[in-house]
Formats: sequence, C-alpha cells, structure tokens
Amino acid sequence: MSHTPGQEDTFERSSLRRRALLKMTAAAGAATALSAGTASAAAAAGSPVTTGVTTAKSGGPFARSFSSPAAPVRPKFRWWWPDALVDADEIRREIDQIADAGFGGVEIAAVTHSVSEPIDPSRHGWGTPAWTDAVETALRQAKKRGVVVDLTLGPAWPAAVPGITPDSNAAIKELAHGVAVVPGGTAFTGPLPEPVTAADSAATTRKVRSVQAARVVAGTSPTAFPTRLEKDSVVDLTSRAEGERLEWTAPDDGTWLVIACYERGSGQRPEGPAHTTPPSYVVDHFSEAGTRAVIDFWESRVLTPRMRKLLRETGGALFEDSIEIETHATLWTPGIMSEFARRMGYSLAPYLPALLQTKEKYAFAFDDATNKAVRRDYMEVVTELYVENHLLPVQKWAHGLGLHLRVQPYGLQTDAMYKAALLDVPEGESLGFKNLDDFRCLAGGRDMGGKLVLSNEAGGTAGGAYATTWDATLRKLVTQYAAGVNQAVFHGFAYADAPGAAWPGFAAFSPYNGGAGYGEAWGPRQPTWRHAPDVAGYLSRVQQVLQTGVNKADIGVLWQKGYAGSGLGASWFSGEGVPVGWTHLFLSPRLLSLPGAVVRDGRFAPDGPAFKALLVDGDVMIGREHTLQLDVAEKLVGYAGKGLPIIVIGDWKDGHVPGLPRTGDNARLLELIAELLAQPNVSNVPDRPDVPQGIAALGLTRDVEYAQSSMLLHAHRADTEADYYFFANDSVSKKGSTGSPISHDVTLTTRRPDVVPYVLDAWTGTIEPLAVYTRLDDGRIRLRVSLEPGATTIIATARPGKWIPGPAPRWNATSSEAADVRRAEGGRLEIRDTRPGTYTTALQGGAAVRATIEEVAEPMALTRWTLTAEDWTPGSTPSSTVRTRRTVELDGLKPWPEIPELADASGVGRYRTTVRLGAAWSGGHGARLELGEVYDTYRVTVNGRALPPADQLTPVVDVGPYLRRGTNTIEVEVATSLLNRLRVSNPPVFGLAKRQNYGLVGPVRLVPYGRAVVEA
Repeated sequence: MSHTPGQEDTFERSSLRRRALLKMTAAAGAATALSAGTASAAAAAGSPVTTGVTTAKSGGPFARSFSSPAAPVRPKFRWWWPDALVDADEIRREIDQIADAGFGGVEIAAVTHSVSEPIDPSRHGWGTPAWTDAVETALRQAKKRGVVVDLTLGPAWPAAVPGITPDSNAAIKELAHGVAVVPGGTAFTGPLPEPVTAADSAATTRKVRSVQAARVVAGTSPTAFPTRLEKDSVVDLTSRAEGERLEWTAPDDGTWLVIACYERGSGQRPEGPAHTTPPSYVVDHFSEAGTRAVIDFWESRVLTPRMRKLLRETGGALFEDSIEIETHATLWTPGIMSEFARRMGYSLAPYLPALLQTKEKYAFAFDDATNKAVRRDYMEVVTELYVENHLLPVQKWAHGLGLHLRVQPYGLQTDAMYKAALLDVPEGESLGFKNLDDFRCLAGGRDMGGKLVLSNEAGGTAGGAYATTWDATLRKLVTQYAAGVNQAVFHGFAYADAPGAAWPGFAAFSPYNGGAGYGEAWGPRQPTWRHAPDVAGYLSRVQQVLQTGVNKADIGVLWQKGYAGSGLGASWFSGEGVPVGWTHLFLSPRLLSLPGAVVRDGRFAPDGPAFKALLVDGDVMIGREHTLQLDVAEKLVGYAGKGLPIIVIGDWKDGHVPGLPRTGDNARLLELIAELLAQPNVSNVPDRPDVPQGIAALGLTRDVEYAQSSMLLHAHRADTEADYYFFANDSVSKKGSTGSPISHDVTLTTRRPDVVPYVLDAWTGTIEPLAVYTRLDDGRIRLRVSLEPGATTIIATARPGKWIPGPAPRWNATSSEAADVRRAEGGRLEIRDTRPGTYTTALQGGAAVRATIEEVAEPMALTRWTLTAEDWTPGSTPSSTVRTRRTVELDGLKPWPEIPELADASGVGRYRTTVRLGAAWSGGHGARLELGEVYDTYRVTVNGRALPPADQLTPVVDVGPYLRRGTNTIEVEVATSLLNRLRVSNPPVFGLAKRQNYGLVGPVRLVPYGRAVVEA
C-alpha cells in the first residue's frame, strides 16, 4: 500500500509490496432476493411469460441491454502470455473460449513468473516481431468475436522498455547518500563518503547532486537510525567539493556528519524473468524523458500499420499497473530540486537530509513537524510530476491511437484520488486493497472527474491457485460493486502452455517459489468453466446497471491526502453509518478544484455524486492532526456560504497548514476555520461518536434507510429514466460478516411521486414490477430485501410504462399472511405458500383481500441419487486432460472425499434422481428445489429440460413449471476446482493443501407450494 496507518514518517516505496505478497448459487421464494416480488425462475425459464415480465423482446433500450449486455460492459480477463512464445491457432482458440463463455474482453500481459525454463527473449520477447504478430492475431480474432482487447504498457510492471540502461536519462533514478562522522573541530579531507547502498551492477555512472554537513542533536548517537540532526545547522558544501573530493573543517561544537548525495540509475527491471533483449529497465515515471522512451518504443517497434488499424477497430485500453517503484535508496528524478522550489516556494536543499532513505526507511530526521511537512511537500511535487509528465501524456497518446488509458493510480504516497479523476479508467484490486473504503477512495475521484468506470483486478487470492471457487470470488466481488466498482478484470486467464509447465498448463503465478502461488487460471482447464457463461451473464448485467447513469452518495469525506489503499475508513460513517444505509466517498484537496466541484441547491457536485454534506476531520494519516490547506479552507467557507451542510469533527484551535508554512499561514487558517464554524449550516461536533448529533442538527437524511445491519450493502445510481439500487449481503469483507441470511425493511427516496419499483434479476435478465411494497405519505417506498450470504438484488424505481408495455399494475400488496406474493398474468397478484389455507393480503390504500390455497403436498427429502462423475486427470501433454467417468449409487449425499471412488477426484458430477408426483399434481402447484450445500457451481435439469441460469449463491431453484404428474427426473450438474486432483498429481506443489468438500452435499428437498390469484 502507499501508506501504512500511523506511519507517515515511513516513505513507502511500493503500493502493495507485491513481491513480498507473492511470497507468502434461478432465485425463487423468500430465500432468494426480495421475499416479495423477485422475478420468478419459472417466467425466465420458458414457462408462459406473463405481461409483468420484461424480456429482451419487450420494453425499452435499457431492458434490452440488461437482458443481453454488450461486450464493453462484460467482465474481462487478464490474459497471461509466456511472452511471445505463443501459437496463432491457440490464440484464436482462446479468444473463442473467452467469447463463448460470455466474457467481453482481455488484457494481454506478458507475465512469466512461473516459467521454469527460459524463453529466448530475442526471438519471443515482449515487443519483438513475434510479439507484434501474436497481438495482431489476437486483435483480428477479437474483432470477429466482438471481444475488446487491452494491452499493457510494457512487459509486466512497472512500465519499462528495452533500449535504455540505468544510466539513460529515461530510466528511473535514485538518490544514494554516503555519510561520514566528523568530530567538532576536525577536518574532513579526501573522497566523499561512498553510498551506504551499493549501486545496481548495470548502473555505471553517478552524479554528485549535493554535499552537506549537519550537526547531530546533542545527546544522540551519530550512528542511530534515523540519526537526529539540528535543522538550522545544515551547511551546503556542494560548491566546495571538487569532483568527488572535499576539504572541510567542522565547527568546534558537537558532532557533525558529512552527507554526500549521488544521483544514479536504480536499475529496477520489470517483474519476472527477462522479457526482452536487451533487458528492459523501468522508466522514470516523473520525467518527460521516461514517458517519451515508452512512446517512442511503441511508435517505432510495436505499432505496425496493421496493429494501428486493428486497435481502432477492437482495442479498448492501454493498461498500467500500480506505481511499484522500488529502490534501496531515495526515490528521485532529475530536476526535482528546481521543480520543488517553483511549486512549493522554498528550496528543498536545506531539508534534503529529511528525505534520504535506506531500504525504504528514513536515515535522518529533524524535528517531527519539519519532517512531516517537508516529506508531505515532496510527495505533493512527485504527484504533480507523475500526472504532468507521465499520466496525461500517455493518456493523450493513447487517445490518438483510439484507446483509453486504464491505470491502477495508487502507489507511493501520491494523490490517487486526483489521478482517478483524470484517468479514463482507474482501477483497484481485490488482492491488495484492505477494505471497501480503499475502493471508495478511487470511486470518489472517478465520480468527481465525471468518469464512468472503476475497474477492479478481481479474484486474486494469495495461495488460491486451483483452489479458488466462483462462490468465494462472487461473495467478495459483490461487496466491491457496492463500494463503487463496476468493471471486473479477472486475474486471470492463462495461455495454454509454456516451457516447463506441468498439468493443467501454464499459469502466470503458479507454482511460485515452490508453492501453489496466487490468483487463478480460469478457462477450459477448470471444470467450472462449463458454468462460466452463467456467471459471466450475471456479472455483465450487474455491471450494465452499475455503468448506467451517475453514481450517487450521501456524504463526501474530505481527506487531507489522496492516498488509496491505506485501509483507513471514514470517521463514523464506515463503522456506524454504512450499516444503517449511509453511503460515502472520499475526496482529496485537488478534487475541489475540478469543474464539477460546485454547490447547487444545497448539494456538492450536483451533476455527479450530489453529496448532501461534506465531512471534515483531522488528517487520519498522521494521528488526526488538525491540518488543512488554506485554499481548501477558503473553498469550504465558500461552499458553506452557498448552503452546503458541513460536519467538522473536533476542536480546531490548534489548526495548522500541512507542509512547511509561510509566515502568517497558520494565523490565516485559524481565521478561516472560525469563519467556517460560524456558518449556520456547519455543525462542529466534539468527536467521531458525536457525528449523529451533527447529522441531526443539519437535518440530513440518507437516500436509502434500513435498520442496523452489519451485512447489507448497497450502491445507488441514477439517470433521467430511473434510480437503480444494487443490494448485497456482505458475507466476507468486514467484522460482523457472519455469512447468514438477512431480511430487512428498506426505504428508498424517490424523485417523482409516480415511480414504481421493479426487480431486475441479474441471473436471468428479466425485469418484473415489484408486488409487495408500501408507498409512504412522504413519497418514499418501503420494501423488503431478503438475501442469502453473498447474494444480490437490484431494484429500480421508474415511471410506469418505461420498461413494461402498457399501464402500471393497478394494485400492489403492502403485506400478506402468505409466504410470497408475485405478479401473475395480466399484472394480477398471486400468493404462494407451502401450506394450504386462506390468506389475507393487504393492498396499498388499505383494502384487505382473501385468497385460498388448496391442498399442498408435503416436502420431500431427496436422498437417493445416481452420481456420474468425470474424474479429470493429467493427459499426455501439460495442457491436455483425461476425463474418466465413474458412476456411484448414493443412498445419502456426501462430499466427494468421503466417497472412496472419488476421494482425490476433481471434475464434473451429474446427480440424477426421480420423483413421483401423484394425481393431485395439477393446476395451482409449484415446487422449489432446495439444494443445500453445493460445491462449486451448478446447473439444474428437470425432465430433460435445462433450467435457466440459477443464482449460484442461493441454491434454491423454482422447478414447478417443469414438473408433471407421474415420474419426474431431476438432474443437478456440479463442477469442482482442480485442487483435490492436483494434491496427488503434483504433490510437491499442492500436496500440503487440505481436500475441498466437492459436490452436491445437500440436504436436498423438493418443497411444493400452492398458488392462488388475489382478486381485488
């Protein structure tokens, strides 16, 4: 991460410490999504379609796009290639596999961490003619299949190119320091002290950039780490040095240090084995020269006329990973001294010792206030240089190619929120981000910048190779969708083979350092790939909704620094506000200077998130110190003057500016804070627990309200047509996530009095008017959200007739004694229950109607099954698989490891059973198939008819429309991971892993229900 909480004085080099990191279930019934009103699986599955359900052939443009989303909104894969050692036929085949599975794009990346035998980089390296030819092959096939192709900016990460050396102006630089102790009154004569960190072997030149002396604080050790120095004692000796020699006598008082600083290439290379000949070196991300080297290489070596044309036809974006600049000395770029003085208004030279580092730890320190101020100012300049010299030029160049730029903008202690506002597509990651607020940081920047997409490097799991399930992946991903993410790039899809690869084929990060590695190699090598189209369809529809309109949030949380990935949360709102429906995003100071940062009708950024209020606390990165930039304080005063509510936490009498203050800065800040706090729409609360007092004092209300829930999350988007609400049961991301079903009353604010709620089923693509809800006197709508762990539902409020042809349904229920209420033919209401009886249903307006459900059969436990399993084992090549069928008769369901014939098997199992339904099975009956525990993905077939995609996180399927009087055959197909087989086929890598409990474990029940139409 770019920041470790509580360690402002640690100048962290990598955003994720990835190198260190590498080491190391169709919904039905009340259990599905909405207990009243969820689109029925029967309607979606080919049973008679009622007029209340919208499919791709009815409704407006949104309904059609929701049913069948286009490629740009579908999830993507990182497509790992072993550099250019790839075959054209295999490339075309893999594009077809990805397209056939319903995914919309790929990001071609040269990642070879797990390759055990060398690849000749001169023939098959990144950027060679072989690479260009392979990319063109992929682009041509992608064009045929409607797949979007992204390309990484260089081989692996960070951005690098061949043709430069560490000594080149374009290469990333470091400032290495040497130090000598000089007792007071003695002379230093001779060569300057050598750097305390050795240079990379390829860095052959260095430049002396600074020679200084400073006195050690009395009573402290000159060899302490960090060494304490007296700020006012720093003497510049640079002009007195001749070449690399110095003659200087220390003053008589105290102990002195001579500190010599050398600019040199760091020698950092992109991740993984050598990708090119000559070797590639990481470019300077903070200078024009570094960016020019990247662009020049592409223009001269990669972008053939054919590729340029293909990129305009099917290309998506250039991609750059997080800013993982790593050095054993101090991060540096030529010219930063002059840039610092120009931008900050003071010379960096006297304070340079406070920046010097050894192995990412500060070597010297002044007083704490000075250290924090100068280090903060330095990183402010680094942010600006990165944006001006790298991000914006690369983005402009990409636009010239007809491409977008997608970047993970976090890393170092830079303003990632601001960069997210400027980028075409900012991206976060599930592997490195610590919590949902890390995503909300980037979402805040995206929304303030008026951009649409927040991408996510999804599915990366430490130690998860060939053990990762879609169940677990979806549980985690849906929470990130609720935090602002609306595009998944899965990590990843691996090319079939590479030198030294073992079954089931090449994978970028498995094995790794002798272990299983991380991430997952999705694709046909995985048994669950059979069901990937169902997952891809679901995710595509979720992303379609979350890329519609504009993201809305209640509160803007202003941070003094724009870091992303810190793991820190919003004061009060993250812990207490989110569980009752409040939503928030984070803002950095620079975002307040964007065109959309205005107040209108009491809302901040009214054309964007439309925050109802801003929250200001002390700087959470440095112990909540009361720091605020003068220009930010002035803006806050202006916003308040225009009617924006603001909550300020704490006593700001000790307020001060961040960075090194100029004369009068702190006094002026205190005047502005007093002016701000005097505004009637500003509430100053003592501390974080008192934020609700501020909310009440300002009369703030949230768009979505529910009772305390530690697991219900939501996101809200809006366009001119509708408001869209995405709800998820968070079973994984935070403390208190129990993995239990939830059921809550939820109240939605409406923009018009005539809107009606619809349920959007992302698994089937159907849209149905909600049957049970209450329209409150104030115009808001109250409804019930019931979700299984990890499950989601989408509610949209829109005007009648927008999506459903004809008039709106005449009635809606507000409650019912029956277990479920649905829309029947003609928009009428239908009750359902597993018990016979007469049930009263309350309608909006106060009427109460009764309907009778006749006899209902008792639930049936399904225990006897015939299991036919495909046992997947290694074939004759690393990328081929033998599938051996094994048939087992089961008197009771049990996981595969408890079945001797399948103890170590992985693959696909087909469970078959029969059910006999008596003469009473006619009209008015339905049934739910409750599957219990399923591992991992599944599909259901009844009487030879495949049912529509089932909610993989809610293993309950409506099978009523497919059952008949007499004998019925029910089949459940279940797919597994590959781990259990790999444990025995490759024990050196996977042998220590615990077996996973595969298969249909149950208990399985067929639960009949009765139906009756409610006549109003």
